[in-house]
Amino acid sequence: MSHIYPSDRLETSFAPFREKMQAEGLSESAIRAFRGSYAALLAGETGMIPEDTIQPAQDLPKADALTAPESARASELLRQTVLIKLNGGLGTGMGLEKAKSLLPVRGEDTFLDLIARQILRLRAQTGGEVPVFMLMNSFSTSADTAAHLEARFPQIGGREVWELMQNKVPKVLASTLEPAPWPANPEQEWCPPGHGDIYACLAGSGWLERLLASGVRYAFVSNSDNLGATLDPAILAWFADSGMPFAMEVTRRTESDKKGGHLAVRLRDGRFLLRESAQCPKDDEKHFQDIERHRYFNTNNLWIDLVALKAALAANDGLIPLPPIMNKKTVDPRDASSAAVIQLETAMGAAIECFAGAGAIEVSRIRFAPVKTTSDLLAVRSDAYELTEDFCLRLHPSRQGQPPHLHLDQKLCKLVDGLEKNFPHTPSLLHCRSLLVHGPVECGAGVIFQGDAVIHNHTSSPVKLKAGTHEGTMSVGG
Repeated sequence: MSHIYPSDRLETSFAPFREKMQAEGLSESAIRAFRGSYAALLAGETGMIPEDTIQPAQDLPKADALTAPESARASELLRQTVLIKLNGGLGTGMGLEKAKSLLPVRGEDTFLDLIARQILRLRAQTGGEVPVFMLMNSFSTSADTAAHLEARFPQIGGREVWELMQNKVPKVLASTLEPAPWPANPEQEWCPPGHGDIYACLAGSGWLERLLASGVRYAFVSNSDNLGATLDPAILAWFADSGMPFAMEVTRRTESDKKGGHLAVRLRDGRFLLRESAQCPKDDEKHFQDIERHRYFNTNNLWIDLVALKAALAANDGLIPLPPIMNKKTVDPRDASSAAVIQLETAMGAAIECFAGAGAIEVSRIRFAPVKTTSDLLAVRSDAYELTEDFCLRLHPSRQGQPPHLHLDQKLCKLVDGLEKNFPHTPSLLHCRSLLVHGPVECGAGVIFQGDAVIHNHTSSPVKLKAGTHEGTMSVGG
């Protein structure tokens, strides 16, 4: 990513941001990363990736064809690996005010509990305290996460051994491209930098040097709400043997993914890149949404060679030059009349274009079960997903890679409280292709949805669903 601008203009314009970030105690790595995004904004870059500049990614190696290394080699590799879970999200879209990873997902076990059990099981295999485990927290999730782990899994250790703290960056005033002021609530002058911040976090916190000094070479990074993304020794061995600096797990796009970003190959240098919908010119949308042409999307499960990361940082003035994502908001998100701002974010998967020789591997949907909505939460709580002996929550094999398609009433079930009011008991979804719910329901114990089930309730009183099989369309009132 190169920026064309008068360097003196950049330094003059960026000076107030540098002062503001330094006053907040942010690291030089964080400041340099933000400076890179701000330079792109100042230069008027759009980030557009036309279809005629790329070709589809194809014929990738398949994780399902790999064989697990023998136990001694697996243990050796695990000793050289850190597992990093992105844990900065509050789940505000589902009405939460704490880390989304603290939501119960199986009985009383939360996402975080199952992650901790995965780690402890791997450590039992190596007979020690490896692999290293880290959580990338935000200021919003740090305290709750630490209290939960210290209470339930004290053997994991205190936050000084596992916490990687996400940075924050200033919001940019859209009218002047200066730091956005908001004296009424100065916290609103800041925003999260996106998970692309992980590279600046590792460097600026000193963790990158400490990990390398302790013999850790490989990092596996994934989202805390994706319990299918376990540290798989077979993929770890493939990555270590490949000599790649960076690798991304991708999976096949389906019709429901056609508006989501995809992996492609840049024609001018043969490097992989990610193209999001916001980076696709309107005239190219038909190609973007062609899931046979562009087959793969990013699961956000990434493998990083930390030696290569250190070298890339040194070669790029201490930053990984990620393409910025420019989000237009208001400085106070609850006040539409407040000043217009630009929030500059980056995505960690976009780093695939920053490493020569980076690669990708196709994985099945078993390794991709993120929870972004209450519909996703109901699905993973159900028997459509199974909890394996290694505490991986994955789609049941009988579903052949197809999760149930759930469309819950957004007025009633968008927030977790509403979901649990309408579904006090989790139904069986093992043999359910799709479920559409309109209007209030009260799901009792022993309810089984099968095939395609539709419930239309046009009254204000909940439909009481009783034990037994429900299939087809049920209509009440109206």
